[in-house]
Amino acid sequence: MLYARISSERIGVLIGADGVTKERLQEATGTRIAVDSSTGEVTIDESSATDPVLALKARDIVHAMARGFSEDRAFRLLDEDAYLEVLDIKDFAHSRNRVGQIRARLIGTRGKTRRLIEELTGVDVSVFGHTVSLIGGPFEMAIAREAAVMLLRGSEHKTVYRFLERKRADIKVYQMGF
Repeated sequence: MLYARISSERIGVLIGADGVTKERLQEATGTRIAVDSSTGEVTIDESSATDPVLALKARDIVHAMARGFSEDRAFRLLDEDAYLEVLDIKDFAHSRNRVGQIRARLIGTRGKTRRLIEELTGVDVSVFGHTVSLIGGPFEMAIAREAAVMLLRGSEHKTVYRFLERKRADIKVYQMGF
């Protein structure tokens, strides 16, 4: 048995309309998932899973949905080379007020910063609550994580954008398989 917790406002995303999302997750991973709507407790029964790794992927998908990702973006974790990473903004902020400022820096004006990180690295980014979450491949994830950490530590946006532009060529070479 694996356990996860999801906030009450995100339970609807996990279950989906008429339970479609939960059913899709169970079929894709071969697990049985029980959601307690009152507490947000999610239980993943891995006994029926053919591959134990799929049970762990199911837990990661639940965590991704809990951290603000849509169903489609969270299901990207079923890919063999896709991983979830969650960074806590509180680790970089000294006050509650600062958490809000850092969140705003990560998102950018009208979502520009978040969108640029996604476009230049191919990594999905979600800023939810006091966390920033990333879904992507290992090589691209390292670059997106570095960009996010630069912003969390207070680097200027133009510095981060330049870093991402320089790394874009490396990503293209990596994706071509050289």
